[in-house]
Amino acid sequence: MKLIIAAIKPYKLDEVREALVAIGVRGMMVTEIKGFGAQSGHTEIYRGAEYAVNFVPKARLEIAVPDNLSDEVVDTIARTARTDKIGDGKIFVLDLKQALRVRTGETGDDAL
Repeated sequence: MKLIIAAIKPYKLDEVREALVAIGVRGMMVTEIKGFGAQSGHTEIYRGAEYAVNFVPKARLEIAVPDNLSDEVVDTIARTARTDKIGDGKIFVLDLKQALRVRTGETGDDAL
C-alpha cells in the first residue's frame, strides 16, 4: 500500500477529486493548509498598502491506495492539478505499513 500526499492549489481540488473518483479512488482526506516553496510567497495591496504574504493557501490531499493504483493516482493528480504556473504544488509517495477499517476490523488493502 502507498500513502500519497499532495499539496495543490485550492481551486483545483474539485477537478482533482472528480478525476480521482473516475479512476477508482474511493476516499481521501483533505486539509486546508498554508505553505511556501519556490514562489516564497508574494505581495498584495490592501487598502492602498502593500504587504507580503509569506504563506500561500494550498489543499493537502492524503490518499491511501493499493500499490498497483499508486502510479495512476500520482499521474492523475499531476495532470489535473497542473496550471503550468509557479505554485502548482508537490506530490509525495510513502510506503504504508498498515491500514485498519475501524468499523469492520478489515486490514491491509481490504481496509482501503
